[in-house]
Amino acid sequence: MAPTYKLTYFDARGRAEPARLLFAQAGVNYEDIRITHEAWGNLKAKTPFGQIPMLEIDGKVLPQSKAICRYLAKQFKLTGKDDLEAAFCDAYVDTVEDVASNLKAWWMEKDAEKKKEIWNKFAEEHLKPFLVKLECILKENGSGYLVGKQLTWADLYVFELLNNIHAKHPELFTSHAKLTEFIKHIGGQPKIKTWIEKRPKTEN
Repeated sequence: MAPTYKLTYFDARGRAEPARLLFAQAGVNYEDIRITHEAWGNLKAKTPFGQIPMLEIDGKVLPQSKAICRYLAKQFKLTGKDDLEAAFCDAYVDTVEDVASNLKAWWMEKDAEKKKEIWNKFAEEHLKPFLVKLECILKENGSGYLVGKQLTWADLYVFELLNNIHAKHPELFTSHAKLTEFIKHIGGQPKIKTWIEKRPKTEN
């Protein structure tokens, strides 16, 4: 019998969206539970580490967004053809987290001008070098995917970050033809395209 999945997060894409993309690509049903920030106060103490997203699998609660995605990727055969490809998937996902961690100050800042300054600094020091490296990885791999010759969870994880940035700052991709292709390619996968079209419209 197939397991029953319940994914809990806020009404946002955020850290839950890569898992939702995995469910979409696999064509697996799950309960997409979206809570309000007001409801979070009561739920927080009942979570494993006081954080969401969390994934309930037949009643067992799995915390941590990357652990959730890695588990789902294994279940849905999206970790590559062997252990080495799986390791490269892990490496690229970890790198996304390293880069995104430098945006904490941007998320916390309320002043518009200061927020803009933080973003510009992030883009110059962290994002642009990362995009250059990703462009090289795609060129070297030559398949349209980051790892191997078929779609993996790393593609979906990286796509979620790049697609959000591209929507707001397309100018960052003008010299990155492979990355622009990659966004269109992954976003154009039939099941991913369908999910993006029907998912709730949120700011982030």
